[in-house]
Amino acid sequence: MFGFAAQRSDFCLRAATIEFWNFRNGPRFPVWLAVFGSALLAVQLLVRNDMLDEASVRQLSNAGSMSGAVVGGMLFGTGMILARGCASRLLVLSATGNMRALVTGLLLTVVAQASLTGALSPLREEISRWWIVDPATRNLSAQLPTFSGELTGLAIVVLAIVIAFSRKMPTSKLVFGAIVGLSVAAGWAFTSALSAVAFDPVPVESITFTGPSADTLMALINTPDLPLSFGIGLVPGVFAGSALAAATSGTFRIQSFSPETGMARYLAGAILMGFGGMLAGGCAVGAGITGGSVLSLTAWVALLAMWLSAGVTDRLMRYLPSSDRLSASAQTETATI
Repeated sequence: MFGFAAQRSDFCLRAATIEFWNFRNGPRFPVWLAVFGSALLAVQLLVRNDMLDEASVRQLSNAGSMSGAVVGGMLFGTGMILARGCASRLLVLSATGNMRALVTGLLLTVVAQASLTGALSPLREEISRWWIVDPATRNLSAQLPTFSGELTGLAIVVLAIVIAFSRKMPTSKLVFGAIVGLSVAAGWAFTSALSAVAFDPVPVESITFTGPSADTLMALINTPDLPLSFGIGLVPGVFAGSALAAATSGTFRIQSFSPETGMARYLAGAILMGFGGMLAGGCAVGAGITGGSVLSLTAWVALLAMWLSAGVTDRLMRYLPSSDRLSASAQTETATI
């Protein structure tokens, strides 16, 4: 559901931030608003109707790291500008034949695993300890007036519709964007219902990509029999949904690195996103949408940090000599000679 709708809607936080900070009238910003608003509205309705218990949600019941959210969010935002896509976007693009996204996503996954349990984990843990907040502070719904989450989500959805109509966007992109947001709510509802009937403990969670991608890769390498879980099914499921959307829309096309695209910036971006995503407690979707939809303070802070650092990085990239400009200059000189 997520993979198909994300491919059809062109959902991408990186593109949305570029449109926002550069005042462009494109479709990506309203699509992102539709995703976030629909997820927030639907998840808060689940909570209101006792279909999702806040006490079972890790982002609300455990202490959180504000320092991790700030530093990790900033690193992730910078990385997604360099890599031309966040973790979820790279997975979706790799299923459409984009080899650049596939290679970048694999490196991101390796760095995420190193940040979780490997050589980078001591640094991640040290930064996380700088500023800790207790669960009561982390849960914004306990500090806001009743129905604040539902009303905010509804307002964001209405804003997305208004902007989309003012820009004469195709309605289908906005609809698929809303489906992406609803898939986050569906993840929360599904795992919550499963935890109530399963004999073994089932974590209540929803869509995120840094952790599940690392778990899936390590399971493929080290485990003969894959342990079935929501996270293990998420990565191949999103890949399959995106591949199906690309095949049925005729957009599947093999793309690889070239002198025009460069390679170093993609790899640098993957490293920053792998470490930053683990430090922030999730990627642009895991922290930004999934964590934000349950009104987790650290998730909202991480999302804000991603937006700010992405805007600053994009602006700086315009003043620095990029591989694209250097390549174009070299081609011009060669043609002249």
